[in-house]
Amino acid sequence: DVPGDKRLVAYVVPAPGTDGTALPALVRTTVGARLPDYMVPSAVVALDALPLTSNGKLDRRALPVPDYGVASAGRAARTEQEELLCGVFSEVLGVPAVGPEDDFFVSGGHSLLAVRLISRIRSVLGIELSLRTLFEAPTPAALARHLDPGALVRPPVVAAGQRPGRVPLSFAQQRLWFLSQLEGPSATYNIPVALRLTGDLDRVALDAALLDLIGRHEVLRTVFPAHGTGAHQQVLPVDRAALDRIGFGLTVTDTTEAELAEAVARAAGHTFDLSAEVPVRASLFVLAPQEHVLVVTVHHIAGDGWSMAPLGRDLSAAYAARVAGGAPGWAPLPVQYADYTLWQRGLLGGEGSQSELLEQQLKYWREELAGSPEELALPFDRSRPAVASHRGGSVDLAVPADLHARLADLAREQGATMFMVLQAALGVLLSRLGAGEDVPVGTPVAGRTD
Repeated sequence: DVPGDKRLVAYVVPAPGTDGTALPALVRTTVGARLPDYMVPSAVVALDALPLTSNGKLDRRALPVPDYGVASAGRAARTEQEELLCGVFSEVLGVPAVGPEDDFFVSGGHSLLAVRLISRIRSVLGIELSLRTLFEAPTPAALARHLDPGALVRPPVVAAGQRPGRVPLSFAQQRLWFLSQLEGPSATYNIPVALRLTGDLDRVALDAALLDLIGRHEVLRTVFPAHGTGAHQQVLPVDRAALDRIGFGLTVTDTTEAELAEAVARAAGHTFDLSAEVPVRASLFVLAPQEHVLVVTVHHIAGDGWSMAPLGRDLSAAYAARVAGGAPGWAPLPVQYADYTLWQRGLLGGEGSQSELLEQQLKYWREELAGSPEELALPFDRSRPAVASHRGGSVDLAVPADLHARLADLAREQGATMFMVLQAALGVLLSRLGAGEDVPVGTPVAGRTD
């Protein structure tokens, strides 16, 4: 019902002759005893019969919208904290009201909304909570008993009133800048997107839309000049002449279908000079008057996989506005990446910060990883190269349906996810191949809390 707000809903039909009134609660209780919380449906809807198409298949479009309901007929809030939490629950869930004893997950909540709820509680009550606490105490009344006014609260990310003369790099940018210095010019951390465009294309409007895009997002027009032993962020002005001098703009090349793959690979493999070149490039390949391929390449120092959706939306909106003879009517963004960087440095510690949080977190990981093997003693089929090539291969593996079913059963029995089961199997395999009993396995995560 809300773009980007995905929810798991169960539609059930009671057995003939049975009362379906209590069925939704029974389904949630039964499923919740066997599956992790995130796999329990946000809503269970009882139907007289499942709607079918003329072909006898499930008609998904005819399924009714779930009614997550309003506050239960229970008691009223007894404390100010309960009242505030009821209001926050109601706001995040998008329902008219929530009572103190109403369960967040029964009322339509799920893990993504849970993250939003924690952030909102931080803003409204000024108190820090963990996601685990919400899962253990999912009602306003239960959660109120876990509120600790003395807990460390993360300040909100807001626009910096006055930026320093040299804005430092975020810790993620610092890692990528260091790797660029270590490896030299490389396309290892490029994020390319290629789109085939069919129909009329206004190249002037597209070039103007790209300028609109980097005007809206400072990080796309940021260079990273070195100073001393590090680098800083330098945001360039939205000036066509200045950008032309550093080579930013839409490059247009005529090509053929036979040459297209190689041309796209060259555009995607561009090596950015982070000290003097903005971290985004756009190349347009012309196959025919109404057949084009657009390649937009962003260096990881300015974006990631999650950045591609807003980038695409903004570029599309800007192009549509330019084709119509206008400019995108954007409101200024509340924060830019440089603001986030200053917030992060102030919170965790770094240049000009009195915080010890970063050192506490580093101390934790130093202790957890103490004695970890630098390299696993595995039977390689070739020696490790002196310089990493970043070239790899993939091996297809078919998992039979019956094996998958047994894995799923095992995960349910152990209260684990399929991922956890497969990671355990990987650890066992590596150990049997000679890696010993201490097997570190890296897992990429994306923990967006703000």
